[in-house]
Amino acid sequence: MPSHLSADRPAAQPPPRGSVDALISQTRRLRGEVDAVRRDAPVDGDADPHGRWQRALCDLAVHQLNDLDEHLAQLRDGPPPVPVHPAAGPATRTVPAASRHGSLLSRVGSAEWNLLTDEASWSGELYQILGRDPAAPPLTLDELPSLVHDEDRPMLTAMVTDCLIDAKPIDGEFRIRRPDGGVRTVHMMGEPVLDADGSTASMWAVLRDVSELRRSQRTVSETRDSLQRHRHIAQTEHRLAVELQEAVLPPWRGSLRFPQRGSGTLDLAARYLPSSSSALIGGDWYDALELPDGDSLLSVGDLTGHGVAVTSGMAMLLGALRGMAVAGTHPGQLMAWLNQLLDASVQPALGSAVCCRYRPETRTLSWAQAGHPAPLLFRNGAGRVLPAPEGVLLGATSGAVYGQAEESLEEGDLLLLHTDGLVPRPWGAPRSDEAGSDAGTAAVQRLLDLAPRFDEARTAQDCVRTVVEEFGEYEREDDACVLVARVGS
Repeated sequence: MPSHLSADRPAAQPPPRGSVDALISQTRRLRGEVDAVRRDAPVDGDADPHGRWQRALCDLAVHQLNDLDEHLAQLRDGPPPVPVHPAAGPATRTVPAASRHGSLLSRVGSAEWNLLTDEASWSGELYQILGRDPAAPPLTLDELPSLVHDEDRPMLTAMVTDCLIDAKPIDGEFRIRRPDGGVRTVHMMGEPVLDADGSTASMWAVLRDVSELRRSQRTVSETRDSLQRHRHIAQTEHRLAVELQEAVLPPWRGSLRFPQRGSGTLDLAARYLPSSSSALIGGDWYDALELPDGDSLLSVGDLTGHGVAVTSGMAMLLGALRGMAVAGTHPGQLMAWLNQLLDASVQPALGSAVCCRYRPETRTLSWAQAGHPAPLLFRNGAGRVLPAPEGVLLGATSGAVYGQAEESLEEGDLLLLHTDGLVPRPWGAPRSDEAGSDAGTAAVQRLLDLAPRFDEARTAQDCVRTVVEEFGEYEREDDACVLVARVGS
């Protein structure tokens, strides 16, 4: 085929073989590394938009590196030898055999259209791309648009016209319909070949089947858009969950005193600690409420799961707990009714909770629990776990009965309520609510070991700071709450 600029221009020589071989080795090594990343990408299907986007990017990168490898191989080996035509005359034409199916060479074909003789010459690869019979004559420039998709035909006509009349290079894509009904996307690049007086004598072009490449790029774009939508939804849900949680949990910061006057007052402080492994808000809560009869309600709990639905369920549960406590319901019966409420809810869920009712006149604590870590009592520099009454998880079974326990407190006693995620535990270690009535698990023991520091603390807020200093910087799988109440004089 003549040069794309002039028939008199000397042919370009391939670059030194060693330098191209080095580039081929680098390309193949990089392709292997990308392929390893692709194999390691998560395969959770539609459940993981980020994983789908990663796999699509890896597929596209491998596809392009394969093409680069074969491009470099062509550059190293130089152009293929020109076939020797028999002496039977111009009517006899030899079509080079198409390269192996699916390779880069089989997806790149060439053509030349002679404007002086109205003859055309196609490579064997072009016949394969367009799905044409190699024995059929090549299509002329006037016939070529008949293969092109109706919507793309004007673009091809304009490119060819600009090339022949204004000597503009061709660089564009269009879709073609193959005889078997398949549709392929073809990228065409070409230039006019000028004769001695500067007139266009012929036009050459290289056509590449980019269907798979464009399909990979569309997949990357679609998975990227899906990932962005997923992130937007997650961010919106997180914002709604945070706003709902902030609206439901007690608004007080620092210490709080119940009751305001009289003996046996409680100095209260609490803190919510978010999960370090999830951006979603969980169903953990803490609450302290002064009741109409002068008693104080203390509670912490955890509804399983994360997200807006769980936070909404936590708000419903906490609202019901407050309402029943204000109405005078005692902890054991209160837990039974909360269980009935959760069991009858439209969206099934499980929850754990501990609910305490403190009477300041007698410094008596009545409490019940539902599958939750028992309160810890610290006195005179030592701590212990309160013996837990009977109680299963909320929502686990219909008609469950919940026991109630009482504990007499003394001035200076410190009560610590917490949810299970407060103390990080090793993989496979039991949950703190599965501990026995003694020190139990190592997680509970770590809290009990804080007794000397609690004894030195001046306020409940100081005790909460101690807990946060001890456990707040750890990588925690779940969010957590801690509530501290110190009995005053």
